[in-house]
Amino acid sequence: MSNPLLTESNSPLNRDQAQRLSDVVSDLRSDQITWLSGYLAGLTAAGAAGAPADAQQAAAPAEAPEVTILFGSQTGNAEEVAQQAARRAEARGFRPQVIDMADIKKPQLKAAERLLVVVSTHGEGDPPDTAAELHELVGSKKGPPLKDTKFSVLALGDTSYEHFCQTGRDFDRRLEALGATRVHPRTDCDVDFEDPAEAWIDGTIEALAGDLEAPPSNVVAFGPVGGQSDKSAWSKKNPFTASLLDNVVLNDQGSGKETRHIEVSVEDSGLEWQPGDSLGVLPRNSERDVQDVLAAIRFSGDETVTGPRGDITLTEALTHDYEITTLTRPFLQGWAELTGADDLHALLGDDNRDGLREWMHGRQLIDVLQAWPSDSLTPQSFIDRLRKLPARLYSIASSCAANPDEVHLTVATVRYETHGREREGVASTWLADRIDDDTPLPVYIDHNKNFKLPDDDGAPVIMIGPGTGVAPFRAFVEEREHRGAEGANWLFFGEQHFHTDFLYQREWLRWREQGVLDRIDVAFSRDQAEKVYVQDKLRERGAEIYEWLDQGAYVYVCGDAEYMAPDVHQALVDVIAEHGNRSQEDAAAWLGQLQKDKRYQRDVY
Repeated sequence: MSNPLLTESNSPLNRDQAQRLSDVVSDLRSDQITWLSGYLAGLTAAGAAGAPADAQQAAAPAEAPEVTILFGSQTGNAEEVAQQAARRAEARGFRPQVIDMADIKKPQLKAAERLLVVVSTHGEGDPPDTAAELHELVGSKKGPPLKDTKFSVLALGDTSYEHFCQTGRDFDRRLEALGATRVHPRTDCDVDFEDPAEAWIDGTIEALAGDLEAPPSNVVAFGPVGGQSDKSAWSKKNPFTASLLDNVVLNDQGSGKETRHIEVSVEDSGLEWQPGDSLGVLPRNSERDVQDVLAAIRFSGDETVTGPRGDITLTEALTHDYEITTLTRPFLQGWAELTGADDLHALLGDDNRDGLREWMHGRQLIDVLQAWPSDSLTPQSFIDRLRKLPARLYSIASSCAANPDEVHLTVATVRYETHGREREGVASTWLADRIDDDTPLPVYIDHNKNFKLPDDDGAPVIMIGPGTGVAPFRAFVEEREHRGAEGANWLFFGEQHFHTDFLYQREWLRWREQGVLDRIDVAFSRDQAEKVYVQDKLRERGAEIYEWLDQGAYVYVCGDAEYMAPDVHQALVDVIAEHGNRSQEDAAAWLGQLQKDKRYQRDVY
């Protein structure tokens, strides 16, 4: 793993020493950092750099109390937090062990005396792929007794989803039911998770240390929670200012969709990424949406408020800092209390979740402000009710090795009309309509450790990406071409119409002619009476797919989580059952093993 850049200002080192140490630490895994910290502690204990060899080889003291830190992550955020918790734990005198939920065994879980759980929620309340098996275990009768375990849970989620942080809540409830003792309250984090995660780490580690009176060690806990693993210092809190290079509509005239190919310059940034990573974009709200909100709350926008960037005007805060479109249940609950609206309270009743979901569909914040106006609102009390404007993540559609100074994106521009009002996607229309060559574009790299090409360039790869889900596979193929990888590449792509919606058609066909792309299967759902999707093409090619899998192929799926991903998953199970002569249960287990072996990876949203 890598760590934020050390400098003269944030360390006692001079410039050369800080640079050399940053270069060393940036490429180390967590276990290697653990060893190195013990090595340095040994030198300190010996009192000189010339300490005996046995002192120089010292690791974390074997008698140090162990802390098990479990993470379940879809994109890598939970793992980043888990690694930070490990560094803090070690600095407090513990011996941390960081384990992916996909790798934990039942006896290990049962033996864990101190347990930290960091887990995200995927989609509408589902566990991440890597956490599914453990989630099932602790929720079943087979869950081990944990009466000797002390624990705490950090849940990562998104309040725009109905089942916010559901997986973390499940683990918290089930661990207690299995007999474990909660030493620090569960913390539920929205998309802006860094500060509450840091507070949870400190609170949990101190709660565990209080029982043992464990002395601090000589280990330095590098970096803040959520720190990027780039060798550069750019991050969500400190984004690089990129600039627009190109903005092209990929769909032909007559399409019902607007998909854009966007290229941005990151020259001289030092940003690095791998195929499968995303570009984090910090967007701005549209002037129209800001003015509509100001009109609804009856303020001019010139009022001064205190936000994350200090004292600024209300207009600036609503433009740059706060979410003013997406509705969340927490906002609705707070607004119901503020306005005292009986019908809004009724809408939020626990027995009316289906009705609330139906009502919220297609509505935004402005609909609430207009339907239930408040007479007791102040500018500051209003923004205090809003969540911070979250960054938007877009799968990178280009290889860093092939194009180190450019990041390419495939963006579906969101425009629709509901309830008599035209709506727009915040980030997609900002990128499509409101930036030009001179517009500052704040960006950072969001690394996805669970969606990566195989290290073996000879391994075959099957890529399934309908719509904009094809974006990372453009990066995959470009990277494999650049590396001269010998492994075969097979793409499944789907959209509505062949003539208007075949995204990157010329590139795919060029790669096919050159032999870089060995096979391509397409499904255009609206070009015939009966709709055809990528899952249908998977079943048609079932015998060949099973042969590829049996020969060690890796399978990647990217795109819609609600419909496409489950349908593709079932199609793969059906293919394995039919052509592998297995039952549905055995086929599902076989596919599950591929997932554990990192040969079946998904980036779905």
